[in-house]
Amino acid sequence: MNKVMSNKWMIAFYVLPALILVGILIFIPLGLSAYYGLMDWNGIGDMEFIGMENYINAVQDMKFWDSAFHSFLLAFFSTLSLIVYLAISMILASKIKGADLLRKIYLIPMLLSSVAIAQLWIKVFNPSNGILNKMLMGLGMENPPAWLANPDIVLYAIFIPILWQYAGFYILIYYAALKNIPESLIEAAKIDGASPLQIAYRIKLPLIAGVVKVTIVLAIVGSLKYFDLIYVMTGGGPNGASEVMASYMYKLAFSTNDFGYGSAIGFLLLVITLIVTVIVRKLTADKEELQY
Repeated sequence: MNKVMSNKWMIAFYVLPALILVGILIFIPLGLSAYYGLMDWNGIGDMEFIGMENYINAVQDMKFWDSAFHSFLLAFFSTLSLIVYLAISMILASKIKGADLLRKIYLIPMLLSSVAIAQLWIKVFNPSNGILNKMLMGLGMENPPAWLANPDIVLYAIFIPILWQYAGFYILIYYAALKNIPESLIEAAKIDGASPLQIAYRIKLPLIAGVVKVTIVLAIVGSLKYFDLIYVMTGGGPNGASEVMASYMYKLAFSTNDFGYGSAIGFLLLVITLIVTVIVRKLTADKEELQY
């Protein structure tokens, strides 16, 4: 009994520093954000307690819900893009010629900062001399669109660099999972006459289903809190057409100095993300996991 207790105290002793660090860096700021959401505060002067007014205003704020819709739209596209990443990973894992070089090329965007990627794609989307519109004009299009200035297409245009930025991350995860599949299973399927498509769908995909579920959660959660590339490329414009929840929170807190309302928006963003994460986990969980 004493040995068991001593082991528990030893475990607690080793875990305690990490728990303290998590509390300082994560839980305390979250609690302060919820607390500041109850205040009328400009970030510098005295705070005035106003109760749930900021949260009530946020729920009634159509700009907030528009930004939430844009964030969920990005989450939807990000989830769909996983199909592309998975297909590329399966091709790279099938021992094609030049797979090692292609794998390194896909990792290049991971080496760049979001600001650098944003500046690069601003040049690509430039309506007058950007490479994209130059190509479209070369193909015969007389008036190619102003990608980042058109409210109807700006969000879809921004998704292209986001897809490019995270391609290497997800491809690397899928590639590592696929390489862990025993080669004997693949060879046995080939001997039985299975086609490459059947092998991918009936053998490889079920064996890496757990990894796919994790990437779905990562893609959705990452999209809901996405900020930096969008803010640098468009600042949420034009007319809020590319505004997402994180950029709307940033503007309220640091552009209009309404830190109380911005904190309330930030805490609501956390709550929405947690709810979506739980729902996605429930939808993608196996029967055994649900019973557990």
